[in-house]
Amino acid sequence: MSTEPDASPVVPEPAPTSSRRLVAATFALAAAVLAVDQLTKWWALTELELGAPQRQVIGDLLTFRLVFNPGAAFGKGSGYTWVLTIVVVAVVAVIVRVIRRIRSRAWAVTLGLLLGGAVGNLADRLFREPGFAQGHVVDFIGYANWFTGNVADIAIVVAAVLLALLSLLGIGLDGRREGRHADAPVTAPDDGQRPEAEREA
Repeated sequence: MSTEPDASPVVPEPAPTSSRRLVAATFALAAAVLAVDQLTKWWALTELELGAPQRQVIGDLLTFRLVFNPGAAFGKGSGYTWVLTIVVVAVVAVIVRVIRRIRSRAWAVTLGLLLGGAVGNLADRLFREPGFAQGHVVDFIGYANWFTGNVADIAIVVAAVLLALLSLLGIGLDGRREGRHADAPVTAPDDGQRPEAEREA
């Protein structure tokens, strides 16, 4: 009987199909958010007039009012539109890179919403007036006369809440909690029937 060790090469296993599906689902969700965001902005540009009285949807709690935002949230940074554009491009690049490593449905939803929302507003900055990388974001959903946003903003806010929850729970991109390692050996309970060699060691 031969006692030579098995010299057959070790072939690494391919990435699980589920991970590829999660990545595809993440990009699909992002595309859906982007489509809804751009369609609703097209509706706002078609049906609403700049400077016109706001349309009440739920009293003053929820209204429709067309606004062009050159800055960030709450109109901050209106003089640095091109800087904000560069920042958002960098954020989108990071998100795309991170998405390839996800193994968690919760992270897929979170990053899909975040990517779709970021690209939705980025598209406005790149392609709307007054010019490339300086475009104004179309906002039209008013909240209690306090803030006016759009669908992309909603997706980003929801993603931020989910991101905070995942971080609070310590759930990583692979779906496991911090401190739990999939490659750790599983130890069976000692039932008193260990092999003789182990009992003598």
